[in-house]
Amino acid sequence: MDKPDDASHPAAAAAPGPRKAMGFLDHLEDLRWTLIKCTVAFGVFVTLIGVYLKEFYAVLIWPLEVVRADFPQFSTHLITNSPMGIFNMLISICLVGGVALSLPFWFFFVSQFVAPALTKKELKVLLPACLAALKLFLAGAAFGYFLLVPSSVRVAYEFSAYMGVEPMWTADKYFGLLTWLVLGVGVSFEFPLLIVLACYLGLVEVATLRKYRRHAIVVCFVISAVVTPTPDMVTQTIFAIPLCLLYEAAILVASRLKSRRREEPGVIDV
Repeated sequence: MDKPDDASHPAAAAAPGPRKAMGFLDHLEDLRWTLIKCTVAFGVFVTLIGVYLKEFYAVLIWPLEVVRADFPQFSTHLITNSPMGIFNMLISICLVGGVALSLPFWFFFVSQFVAPALTKKELKVLLPACLAALKLFLAGAAFGYFLLVPSSVRVAYEFSAYMGVEPMWTADKYFGLLTWLVLGVGVSFEFPLLIVLACYLGLVEVATLRKYRRHAIVVCFVISAVVTPTPDMVTQTIFAIPLCLLYEAAILVASRLKSRRREEPGVIDV
């Protein structure tokens, strides 16, 4: 005898057989609890960051220390030029840390929310897609933190030194830059997954992606110019190159998926 359906378990909810009908208000209730759990996860990590604020601050100014290693005269001391500047800095620190640390939980809670509406075949895609989205975001955030932020700071300092201008950077401006690059680049790295899913759903063909490869390269450089705050081509190119490589990787993965669907229907490997 089959066990009773457990609506809280994604696999059971998506299993063949009669499902418990859910009304519009039931879906809204599930969505409300999903948002509450995401908010609680974010709040927990923001609280931890507040408790260990100095240690977290030391981690976030690491890009400045990298530049200082090459330019000993460069000062890593940040200043505030307004009474509210320190609070803007604290908000940026909590935002970057809270989002980065709670992101895996967000993916899990959202997948729990959408899983009951999916078939077994779709569930096979859900878990790999969530894992791929998480890995791509973390890869993009790491790329921004370890490479783009130090590069942006280095270029800004070198131009300041060349023009004879003494840099005195405010804390809120620096952490605003850090937030934009880390989170912005992390989100930008998600676009190959969107391409793969679009191919899987039949919204775009692999041949079309190959045909418009040159246009995609231009789009990658446009995204790079928008996300990177510095106008220098070096930093923008550093960011655009991995975007172009990710586009090519998306074409390969989408092509592989299409081949698998032709050979063995129902086998998904994202």
